[in-house]
Amino acid sequence: MARDFCDVRILLFVAAAAFIYIQVRLFATQSEYAERLGAVVESENQCTSQMRLLIEQISTQQGKIVALEEARKIRDEECAQLKTLIRHLERKNLQSLTSQKEWPVAAVVIMACNRPDYLERTLESVLKYQRSVSAKFPVFVSQDGTNPDVKTKALSYSQITYMQHLESEPVRTERPGEIIAYYKIARHYKWALDELFTKHNFSRVIILEDDMEIAPDFFDYFEATSALLEKDKTIMAVSSWNDNGQVEFVHDPEILYRSDFFPGLGWMLTKSIWNELSPKWPKAYWDDWVRLKEVHKDRQFIHPEVCRTYNFGEHGSSMGQFYKQYLEPIKLNDVHVDWKSVDLSYLLEDKFLNHFAHILSKARPVDGPDAVLKAHNVDVDVQIQYNDQRDFERLARQFGIFEEWKDGIPRTAYKGVVVFRYRRTQRRIFFVGPDSLKQLGLKHS
Repeated sequence: MARDFCDVRILLFVAAAAFIYIQVRLFATQSEYAERLGAVVESENQCTSQMRLLIEQISTQQGKIVALEEARKIRDEECAQLKTLIRHLERKNLQSLTSQKEWPVAAVVIMACNRPDYLERTLESVLKYQRSVSAKFPVFVSQDGTNPDVKTKALSYSQITYMQHLESEPVRTERPGEIIAYYKIARHYKWALDELFTKHNFSRVIILEDDMEIAPDFFDYFEATSALLEKDKTIMAVSSWNDNGQVEFVHDPEILYRSDFFPGLGWMLTKSIWNELSPKWPKAYWDDWVRLKEVHKDRQFIHPEVCRTYNFGEHGSSMGQFYKQYLEPIKLNDVHVDWKSVDLSYLLEDKFLNHFAHILSKARPVDGPDAVLKAHNVDVDVQIQYNDQRDFERLARQFGIFEEWKDGIPRTAYKGVVVFRYRRTQRRIFFVGPDSLKQLGLKHS
């Protein structure tokens, strides 16, 4: 009995131990699962937190996008308002110009690029004499490129209207070694003249460059000659420049001539002439292009004996070509001429040929290798015959005038005749071409 009781106790002990072991294992398993569950919960909480952070960031970015969209809309509205304001100001500017009793005589455009000091000198000269006739001659500055100093200088003058030409595509020369500036200049001229004639609808434009000073009667001169442009369609342009206008070779500030050679350097043309030239405007060397016979088509140019512009631009695209010899000694008119009282009808085509032939017919013919000496020793006008371009260049060098020809025409020539004063006197020297007398209806002496 006692043994049986002992066995029962052993079984109970074993069962208790097994139970305890099972409980311990169960507790351990529960603890492990609890830890895992806690880790999962913590991970879920972290994910939730990160999700919330991401949602907040997305919301912030969406807010920024909305703000940018609003800013863009505001900017677009401001741009539209600015464009409207610019159009309004342009209309107002033109209305103020046309509100006078008559349309302006001509717009004056100063072509500029990258020389602010030159531009200032030109503007000071132009505005000095333009103030009293500002309604007749509104002044524009057209800048080629983005030089900030030039733009600042131009905008510092409230009396002018500023324009800016920006290249829409790269400029390329057609031949190796060419100076790219001549291509840029041609583009700029076309753009500026299109703006003034087409957009602003001016009937005439005077072109100056940013290295020119003008004479006191510059505007009166162009106002007086503007009527010639309208009346005589054989006149292609009026210039304020004489290529042989050096102090040595001029005398009378009232004398004007017709010429078959385009002078440039301060010149006026009409809208009808520009409408003809604009579609075929060259890529470069625009001034020499105008001098081609196929372009000017036997039309001529008015120029004064004494220049109304002075070119001080020793440094520029032409790199001072001819400056010391031909440009620096130019005489700029400094006397008052009452152009309103001067009868310019002698410059009309049907009168000038006879007028010029009459003056030439009074000149004494001199010839031979000592023609220069003979011209020096007589006290009257003289005419010297030349046979060809080489002969002309020889004579030009002896007297010191321009030797250059373009498309068979000497500078300043009319019917092949080049005229200039002899050593600041009233005496005229006429270089007469081989066919000049015939063209003028004169017989050889």
